[in-house]
Amino acid sequence: MTTIRQRRVEKGTEAAEDRPSEEKNVKPDGKILSGHAGGKLWNILSITVGGIVAISLGLLTSVYVATLHENDLWFSNIKEVEREISFRTECGLYYSYYKQMIQAASIQQGLHGLVYDNKTESVRTINILERMNVYQEVFLSILYRILPIQQYLEPVYFYIYTLFGLQAVYVIALYVTSWLLSGTWLSGLLAACWYITNRIDTTRVEFTIPLRENWALPFFAVQIAAITYLLRTHLQPVRERWTLMAVFIATFLFSLTWQFNQFMMLIQALALFILDCLDMLPTAKVTWLYIIQISGLLLVCVLQFFNSMILGSLLISFNASVLIARTIQKNLKKGGLLNRLGKLILHVLLVLCLTLLINKFIKKILNLESDEHIFKFLKAKFGFGATRDFDANLYLCEEAFGLLPLNTFSRLSDTLLFYVYVFVLSLMTVAAVIVAFRNLSGSNQVQFMEKMEECTITLKPDAAYNLMHTVLFGCLALSTMRMKYLWTSHMCVFASFGLCSTEVWKLILKCIHLYTSQRMHVIKYSIPIITLLYISYKFWPGIMDELSELREFYDPDTVELMNWIKSNTPNTAVFAGSMQLLAGVKLCTGRTLTNHPHYEDKNLRERTKQIYQIYAKRSPEDVYRILRSFGTDYVILEDSICYERRHSRGCRLRDLLDVANGHIMDGLGENEPDLKPSLYPRFCEEIKKNLPSYTIHFTRVFQNKTFHVYKLAKHK
Repeated sequence: MTTIRQRRVEKGTEAAEDRPSEEKNVKPDGKILSGHAGGKLWNILSITVGGIVAISLGLLTSVYVATLHENDLWFSNIKEVEREISFRTECGLYYSYYKQMIQAASIQQGLHGLVYDNKTESVRTINILERMNVYQEVFLSILYRILPIQQYLEPVYFYIYTLFGLQAVYVIALYVTSWLLSGTWLSGLLAACWYITNRIDTTRVEFTIPLRENWALPFFAVQIAAITYLLRTHLQPVRERWTLMAVFIATFLFSLTWQFNQFMMLIQALALFILDCLDMLPTAKVTWLYIIQISGLLLVCVLQFFNSMILGSLLISFNASVLIARTIQKNLKKGGLLNRLGKLILHVLLVLCLTLLINKFIKKILNLESDEHIFKFLKAKFGFGATRDFDANLYLCEEAFGLLPLNTFSRLSDTLLFYVYVFVLSLMTVAAVIVAFRNLSGSNQVQFMEKMEECTITLKPDAAYNLMHTVLFGCLALSTMRMKYLWTSHMCVFASFGLCSTEVWKLILKCIHLYTSQRMHVIKYSIPIITLLYISYKFWPGIMDELSELREFYDPDTVELMNWIKSNTPNTAVFAGSMQLLAGVKLCTGRTLTNHPHYEDKNLRERTKQIYQIYAKRSPEDVYRILRSFGTDYVILEDSICYERRHSRGCRLRDLLDVANGHIMDGLGENEPDLKPSLYPRFCEEIKKNLPSYTIHFTRVFQNKTFHVYKLAKHK
């Protein structure tokens, strides 16, 4: 088991571009200032300073997470095999393809090895570029080969420094989004500081470096920043075209680097759909965003050799349905309140029906079942019936796919982020409801508008989008803990925008009858500065302590196992075992696997369930037959799985297998009435007794405190 142990050491005031300001160049007595050139110069200076601060914070964040990674593992001092083992579970699998491309005789041979791969899944040739989102590893390996840096930088450092560098892009994108929304780069500074001080809940890049989300989320943040700029009013046509191009590139890169891209963009499309229905966004721009999502995903589909899972995604079906439904219902935004509500209900029903029909048709044509486990998981998670499905229960029992823990909110509250976020969210939600009602009712009466101006703020399209974005992704994070990183980073943006927003403070001061322009500006800048000072005072010493704490990687059992495999087994040997461990076996030894952690293929899921019978109550003959059917030469058994205590009864891997096989579970507790005792003992326990019925098929060739390796006999 991998652990980390203590290291043994041997001896201003500014305005964003295109954001009109109400009292710009106006004296208190109402006279216009003559220094128009001075105002322009001040804007340029402000943007320059804000840009320098953004870049500096981004680079500091990269250095910060890189230092934490080095301090935690002593990465520069440990052996190569230990470095590779530190890329746990699926991270090791992804990194193995980068290593494979680096070690290939040529780039062409490396690509051929990925397109015709027969080492990732035994007795089967698969196309890695089709099945997995590893183009980033391919691009990075090619870049490393052609740049003259081999003598100065090891491949692993080139890889991890690229990921840490992307954190700079991430922070800058969050900074810019907040700046665009509020009109002041002070808001961006606050967003970046919140992101850093809430690092535990905003990123996990320092200990899961190759994870797909660490590649994808920076591009997603850039896309959100570009959409925020695109939705600004009075945008010049040239800038609009360039912004659309930026949105497309960011969407494409996000889609290319993460297999869950379609589900994230579906939520984004849903946000656009809701706001468009409520007439809170310009329809033409929303249409472009729908088209960009579809075209970006289809381009990725082409690059992934027409991956059927992309073609059968709900996103493509939903966006196509919205565009078709809008063509059918042309007068959707005309009429009174009741008339429009009736049309909207019909529109929503039409879109939903078309989405299901189109998606069902595509999946029928393509015979697509790759994502069925996700829908089984969602069905069981939200209480639509219990399931004995092994794959669904495997997700349900993982903490990462459970509800967001309550202690998350206490951590976020320590930095004041959660309190400010709830405050801003409440105000903006009330404003959105009022604006939506006004839009649907079609009221244009001057008196009504004046009355609304007294009690609410004008919700601009960019703010409306970010409000809906944070609400929907918040719901996702609350339901699935692993997705919290999509929400918490945007929470920093949204809270900082609200705290530095002219509209928010104007609304509050008007409601308590204390509004003046000067008072509003004083509060707008003073409260964010006080918040920054509080964060610095409370968290700077902790950050310094964290950076000074030195530990090192320590996992001698796994290191011993990997070294034994490399020294004592042929290069063509096929290994069976847990998905997580086998990813490390492939990375460290290059041996062929029976299964692996990339779980988005139905055949692989069925294969994994069969391999996992080594932890079930099955006869040695059955287990031997199953393993040999996949060409297995060696099987690795782990005590941490066989005698698992991490999960409670009912969620241990052996329990999931017992239930799926119709057997009663071990230990005290209830069992479903139709479950029956197995005729055989648990394989992983019984094999250690060296009984003749087991030794005829399996010979133990290696063992330590954690792992037991058995060689399979080759019967005729």
